[in-house]
Amino acid sequence: MTTTAESILVQGKAARQAAKALARCSTDQKNRALENVATALLEHQQEVLEANEKDLQVSRDMGLSESVLDRILLNSQRLEGMARDVRNIAALPDPVGEVFDMGTRPNGLLIGKKRVPLGVVGSIYENRPNVTVDISALCLKSGNGCILRGGKEAINSNRVLAGLIQGAIGEAGLPRDAVQFVDDPDRKLVESMLRMDQYIDLMIPRGGAEFIRYVAEKATMPVVAGGVGVCHTYLDRAADLEKAVAIAYNAKVQRPTVCNALDTLLVHSEVAARHLPAVARQWAQAGVEMRCDRRALSILGPLEELNVKAAAPEDWGTEFLSLVAGVKVVDSLDQALEHIESYGSGHSEAIVTEDYGAAMRFLDEVDAAAVFVNASTYFTDGAQFGLGAEVGISTQKFHARGPMGLKELTSYKWIVLGSGQVRT
Repeated sequence: MTTTAESILVQGKAARQAAKALARCSTDQKNRALENVATALLEHQQEVLEANEKDLQVSRDMGLSESVLDRILLNSQRLEGMARDVRNIAALPDPVGEVFDMGTRPNGLLIGKKRVPLGVVGSIYENRPNVTVDISALCLKSGNGCILRGGKEAINSNRVLAGLIQGAIGEAGLPRDAVQFVDDPDRKLVESMLRMDQYIDLMIPRGGAEFIRYVAEKATMPVVAGGVGVCHTYLDRAADLEKAVAIAYNAKVQRPTVCNALDTLLVHSEVAARHLPAVARQWAQAGVEMRCDRRALSILGPLEELNVKAAAPEDWGTEFLSLVAGVKVVDSLDQALEHIESYGSGHSEAIVTEDYGAAMRFLDEVDAAAVFVNASTYFTDGAQFGLGAEVGISTQKFHARGPMGLKELTSYKWIVLGSGQVRT
């Protein structure tokens, strides 16, 4: 059946009604539904992988890049990871109904806050079919309905995953309509979703910078913008060599297609002659292309078996999403901070140093959603942060920042308990 603007409105109404029912469900009911989802992912692996192979083949025929193909790819290991994340979400405390910040006023009123679901969360995303599972599971546990619209690149995978999720939560006695999937990649439908503020309380776009800007400009409901990561790792003058090599390698090579991968390596001039070649040789074995400023090129250029070239001005501030990295030598922590301020996207930034003062300055002065000392930026992830999974990584400051988990999908209401007080 062709999806139209009118039929999306019907889905919006259904999600709104289901969200009201879901908000009243017990934690045990929601956890049973999540366990069903995890089980379905594992029991129906073959069906999911066959649908994913169709998506991959179409994407290959379209000539999409290897980095895009990696974001589409599902395999047994990734499905097992998705199921594990769903079970981790089930194991987390339920935020709905939490009472906090309670205090007694001089007049005897007991005033505080009670955590409540947002209502209906909309998400428009590209490439990654795991987003279908992550957002559905987090919305389910936090008592929210959701409307999901994935990209055409993963339409077959998302169709199967959404069906499995709806069946699993229905078997647990929860409303199937709590998870709505827009089964049509027509971009015109995006415009319809962005005007559905009467049904969608929060929109979370996942994709490139241009797409996220478009959603933020056109949406009539609040939008959480983020996911674009121009991430730096700075090797300070007091950086331990072994840590520097391991962290730079992990941040760049472990999974270069993700938003928290290293894009630019900054190296203090006092250690550049020793640290840069050590990092570069490890990177070269993984096929990393290094785009170097003049001083980095003078150090690395004469070395054999390295893939180095002169950096262009546009290489600074670029999210490569591939085995490419900018490399720049700086003379001080101040210069590193200035570079990050100029070219960072507010996502994830790291310093490698044994100097406590430098580490604290970096933590204090870098304006990003996640700031690391002696650790890889690849850790910026909802599951790694103990959130089970994430609906996205916000690089803005309202209402959430960084990986968004259960609590970031809730609001609160003030509760006031009295014993007959009236205001004079």
